Amino acid sequence: MSKDFDIIVYGASGFTGRLVAEYLASHKEAGETIRWAMVGRSLEKLAEVRAEMGVSNDVPLVQVDSNDADTVKTLVQSTKCVLTTVGPYQLYGSAIVEACAEHGTDYVDLCGEPGWMHEMIGKYDAAAKASGARIVFSCGFDSIPFDLGVYALQHEAKEKFGSTASRVKCRVRAMNGEFSGGTAASLNATMAALGTNPGLFEVLANPFSLSNGFQGPDQPAGDKPIHDEDRDTWLAPFIMAAINTKNIHRSNALQGHAYGEDFVYDEMMVAGSGADGEAAAKFIAGHNPLTGDGVPQPGEGPDKASREAGNYDVLFIGELANGKTLDYGVSGDMDPGYGSTSKMIAQSAICLVRDCADLKGGIYTPAPAMGAKLITRLQAHAGLKFALETSA
Repeated sequence: MSKDFDIIVYGASGFTGRLVAEYLASHKEAGETIRWAMVGRSLEKLAEVRAEMGVSNDVPLVQVDSNDADTVKTLVQSTKCVLTTVGPYQLYGSAIVEACAEHGTDYVDLCGEPGWMHEMIGKYDAAAKASGARIVFSCGFDSIPFDLGVYALQHEAKEKFGSTASRVKCRVRAMNGEFSGGTAASLNATMAALGTNPGLFEVLANPFSLSNGFQGPDQPAGDKPIHDEDRDTWLAPFIMAAINTKNIHRSNALQGHAYGEDFVYDEMMVAGSGADGEAAAKFIAGHNPLTGDGVPQPGEGPDKASREAGNYDVLFIGELANGKTLDYGVSGDMDPGYGSTSKMIAQSAICLVRDCADLKGGIYTPAPAMGAKLITRLQAHAGLKFALETSA
């Protein structure tokens, strides 16, 4: 069945959605023509955003009501891939996932909601496998730099030392920029869901809750400041570890435990050395950046100058059973929550459509779905860098 579009940007009138639209409009890759459309609830609003973001009038606008199953079905059947920025996904995403799984349409999102992801995997993974739909969650700052960082480190370890690292420590060395309003709204929606679904506590607490029933070894809690004696630096809890760790363990499971069934992984922020580092680590541990008066609301975000001034830098330390070690770095050139995220999800959708013809249907994380193909695209077109720093 022919499709009208390669990609539809669902939620194109929202803050992140409009950044995706701007990126697709301005980013032309050699030899590639992407047929795409902007989708939202209001044609008038979409037209305003199209003009504001400098998008050509040739890019179609499509109105959709996410509560209308027939409209959603028609939308999904019109495209090869649905790119959705409309969260919280537990409130607005289930019908889209269901329709994509039923009709064999690819899907990418920015989800950092493990409870909802667990539910969607249980409900629709089999249908996606049957239809050929490739559904890939968490294609933004959560969790692409982390998921692909571990993936790339493990490939380096296998190439250099003949085996993978059974222990990987993720250390966020820098993160300059804001969390998105959508991330904060997702946290609020998850907290509300806990009130009506106590069983969700178990899903959120279990690092293997997305690993298709597999239960691996105990994992570091990462919930308190610690001093890293080896590198003489203080480490603080990293707020996104709760979702990233689950995605990385799912990636391991989906790759047939390529990192090993004894794989141990954690994420923490580098706070600095000495007394100042200790004080910073304790401050970070006691401060939630997704709560309070300064958190952006959904649809809000930083201006262009702020987005372009942001960046992030993440170190992955791989330790092999034979004593060999690797340091591997991943960095991004814009603020993580908006500028870099909008480029990452756009390239994820393009990668699925253009580069992954042999990928079978199912519900994935980025690494087992796109792996090295996506890394190549992100380095060429999205301002990310992946690099081995040391090995011994």
